[in-house]
Amino acid sequence: MSLDQHLQHKHDALQQQYALEADKLKELRYGYGIEASAIVRFQLEKQIEQTEAELDKLAQQLDQLERSSSTQRVYRALLKLGYRQQTRAFRRFVEAHSLGAFLIHGSPEYGQRWLLNRLVVQYVPSLITGKVIRIELSRIGRRSDIAALWRELGGRTGLGRQSSKLEIAERVYQWWRTQDVLLIIHDVDCLPEDFVHEIIKDFWLPLTTKIREVASPSNQFKLLMFLLDYEGCTNSWNFSFAEQLDLNWNPNKPVKLAKIEEFSGDELTNWLEYEADELPSKLIDQVDETVQIILNNSDNGIPEPALGEICRLSGCDWYEQEEEWLRL
Repeated sequence: MSLDQHLQHKHDALQQQYALEADKLKELRYGYGIEASAIVRFQLEKQIEQTEAELDKLAQQLDQLERSSSTQRVYRALLKLGYRQQTRAFRRFVEAHSLGAFLIHGSPEYGQRWLLNRLVVQYVPSLITGKVIRIELSRIGRRSDIAALWRELGGRTGLGRQSSKLEIAERVYQWWRTQDVLLIIHDVDCLPEDFVHEIIKDFWLPLTTKIREVASPSNQFKLLMFLLDYEGCTNSWNFSFAEQLDLNWNPNKPVKLAKIEEFSGDELTNWLEYEADELPSKLIDQVDETVQIILNNSDNGIPEPALGEICRLSGCDWYEQEEEWLRL
């Protein structure tokens, strides 16, 4: 059963319960109006109070469910806004390969984490229920110390913090043999370029080499790694990334997805018109005006402020939804 169907069944059940309680309240009030006995009237008064409280509770639940359903529709629509180059390239790669590393990069507030979650949710959702290893370099005290990263990675893989690089790679390999594995390294912009070279050379290369040696059609598990640059600094690195899928590409070389750009006015206009059924009518009644409001409140289409503004116009809060929408 889809989420929409689940919400609709729950909504119908609550509506039915609300109607029963409303009929009950109507009968209680009628009985109270014609009852002569003070004792019975007192009892009916208490039942009326209880029924009114139950109706208020059901009304709140219905209101919350309707807001949740509306927010879910907005989320579905947002998954189709922008990032076309990145999503098309990623889809081509994962349809052809179950093993690969990807760089997501752009300027601050360009939605790198949103894009990561979008790519996984839309194209490899099985990874979410597999083994997920997430490193946030901005939280590591000595970000300029590569040893700090290895200690963090060793700890995240359940090994001692003094584990060797090959031991860490071996642990990830053993996980991959029985389940999908997703590796995420946030804030690679915090690292010197040489450190990223070391991650690829001393961890990713031995890991992918071993997997390719033993991989067979019977093993369908995926292993993907994402490197996220939130400052756009990797664009100037002298690093050998793959930028297109061709016969010479192999999973040892990370794929550099296209740099994230702003949402254009035309892009927003086409999206609003295409997603009209999912979005609140107030957004699509005056499309040109809505687009201008979004651009004005997002420094001319910077993705994260634009997404936040769309949510605001739709009656939901981007920041409140982050925990649900940005799980990775």
